[in-house]
Amino acid sequence: MATFIAHVNVMLRPVINDPQGLAVKDGLHSLGFEGVTAVRVGKRIDITVDAESAAAAETQVREMCRQLLANPVIEDFEVGVMEVTSA
Repeated sequence: MATFIAHVNVMLRPVINDPQGLAVKDGLHSLGFEGVTAVRVGKRIDITVDAESAAAAETQVREMCRQLLANPVIEDFEVGVMEVTSA
């Protein structure tokens, strides 16, 4: 069994209003960053998991996202998995 780290990015779907993103955009404009045309705010979750393979780890993490980490009605998620190696 190997250890893997999964990086999960959860974002609101494009059709969902993002008030936090709008607030960040307005804040950036007030700081002089007028070239900013859009901001979307999401969350990143790092999960360390033991599994037989990277594919098995990804399957587990995707199921975690479907059951708990992301709201499938309004959010999309992306999962990246890599093996943890000893230094």
